[in-house]
Amino acid sequence: MSYNIDINRLEKVISNRSPKPVDIKRHYAVAIPLIYNETTGEYEVVYEVRSKNLKNQPLEISFPGGKVEYGESYKEAAIRETCEELLIERSHIKYLGELDYLVTTGTLTIKCFLIEIVNKKFLDIQPSPYEVDHLFTVPLEFLYKTRPIKSVLTMSVEDDEDFPYDLIPNGKNYSFAKGRNVVLFYKYKNYVIWGFTAKMTKSFIDILKENNF
Repeated sequence: MSYNIDINRLEKVISNRSPKPVDIKRHYAVAIPLIYNETTGEYEVVYEVRSKNLKNQPLEISFPGGKVEYGESYKEAAIRETCEELLIERSHIKYLGELDYLVTTGTLTIKCFLIEIVNKKFLDIQPSPYEVDHLFTVPLEFLYKTRPIKSVLTMSVEDDEDFPYDLIPNGKNYSFAKGRNVVLFYKYKNYVIWGFTAKMTKSFIDILKENNF
């Protein structure tokens, strides 16, 4: 029996589905929180220093966020994680919009959302000690005027004896592409903001500059 399809139904299915990255297995969402400093009269970006007791990336600098749970959207996950990590109510979050997102070589998507913390002073925020060591802020003006340090990390394919080299042209001599990962660093006081957090920071700042803020 031959395999056949209803081309009209296929057209309907494909035209109505949302494309997604191939091989992405893990889905995360983060929020970039802005807060207004009444003393200086300017906006600042809130960063977390992760708890030293966390299994992954202890004491590294990040934005609030985490894994998207079943049945929730990226946006819902970012807001939920922000409330859980900063121990603030949903009413203290003003949603501003979605920013650009990251797709990594490690089958991971990280979507990013911009929020403002409202009706809550920074010094009154007492984050969850299980997830956050402490918080700090960086003036938006500093990030706008500061060019991050840029370094390129080259990644190459390792010789893996289990790989079926006999199935590809030239076998082990095949010219595999080398990956180039641009790593960014912002230095502020005693803090170094780097990695995905720095990339998201720069992406947000780029949007501000492109729109003449």
